[in-house]
Amino acid sequence: KVHSAVALSAFTVLCSRHHHPPPELFRHVERANSLRSRCSNPQQRHGHPQHGPPGQEGVKAKYLTPPFMTMTSPSHFTTTSGCWIKDHRVIHNMMFNTETLWKYSIKTTQNKTEWWDNGILPLWITAQRQGRKTASFHYPGGGAKYKGEAVQRSLVEPYTDPDSNETEWRENTDTVMNWFSKEDFGFVTLYYGEPDNVGHRFGRETENRRVMTQQIDRTIGYVLEAIERHSLTEHLNIIITSDHSMTTVKKKPKVTEILLTNYISFRDLVKFDIVDYGSFGTLLPKPGQEEAVYQALKNAHLHLNVYKREEFPERFHFAKHEWVLPIVMYADSGYNINGVNHGFDNVYMDMKIIFRAFGPDLKKNHLAEPFDSIHIYPLMWKLLGVTPVPHNGSLAVTQEMLIDAYDQSRKSLAVLVTFYIVPVGQEGRLSIEEVRR
Repeated sequence: KVHSAVALSAFTVLCSRHHHPPPELFRHVERANSLRSRCSNPQQRHGHPQHGPPGQEGVKAKYLTPPFMTMTSPSHFTTTSGCWIKDHRVIHNMMFNTETLWKYSIKTTQNKTEWWDNGILPLWITAQRQGRKTASFHYPGGGAKYKGEAVQRSLVEPYTDPDSNETEWRENTDTVMNWFSKEDFGFVTLYYGEPDNVGHRFGRETENRRVMTQQIDRTIGYVLEAIERHSLTEHLNIIITSDHSMTTVKKKPKVTEILLTNYISFRDLVKFDIVDYGSFGTLLPKPGQEEAVYQALKNAHLHLNVYKREEFPERFHFAKHEWVLPIVMYADSGYNINGVNHGFDNVYMDMKIIFRAFGPDLKKNHLAEPFDSIHIYPLMWKLLGVTPVPHNGSLAVTQEMLIDAYDQSRKSLAVLVTFYIVPVGQEGRLSIEEVRR
């Protein structure tokens, strides 16, 4: 009997069908705290308690590298498609149109098929074409149609929906578990938007964010409790991951902030811009003004990196298509463009994300080396038992996480759960000089 799968945003849970109950994995829900979103050792800096040996419940990666652009929608779509952003082309949280000069909010963009449907099939469509029932609950990209085909069941987050209501989080969890246990869904994605909003509003090293992290801990515990309550324990492999992390942004008078109007006249030189969303910016100069804009900005600020689209570094797997505007820029870690913060270079440790995986088909107490989040996709289709479409990931990266007796032919059920997560610590941060080398 084919079951279902779910995804929540900020930690990823994959569940696979299994014929033998796992060790007492879900028996004590208080152990959920040890599965909380953490990487390296941020608990000590954020006042979080320690909870025993890393990865004792299953697999732990030292950290994951999200794609650049380190924003919610581009990163999450890389996870569900297994493709670099240059290929899936969801280059920003906001859909925009350089002719009408319109910009759409992240929540409005969720309903815009033309932003998401770029020839790449996400795992929902691939799985349902192979007989699996799929659903998306508030997950980025779940509300679009792909080559004319919609996700079988899709709940798009309303524009006014509160991101931090814990009661609603639990209700959403129960809804998803009912889809599994009563309707035999095969793959479901479920998204929650905190502690992203709290982190942006109050800062990462604040009491507000610590309180929200505790709420996430309780929610993970509730998810595990719900899995057991719905008799799904023997059928679930769980993956916990996120879209990107956070860093503390430097402000004046301590530093000279990056304000582009100090260097160029937008009215005279720029037709369209996306420079009000964080450390990333992109510009469409007016006809004949591209070189003038580039020359004015390329050495404007020590911590601003400016490129022509065709010269943007290959390591980002980002800028090789026409949707990226002719001038592309990003700020160094800790700096932003025009006073907001999103989209930092994914090489910095502050942008790394967590990865946990546990369940009947996954090893216990296994520590994996760092890897790119693009390789989560092959692990998902392997556990789901579907044949993938072409993608950029490699199963070789995650194959060692599976138990030796994993039955390759068995149909499996997957749950993807993602909360926007706590940043890793400063340990191992690369200097900007090393990055540029």
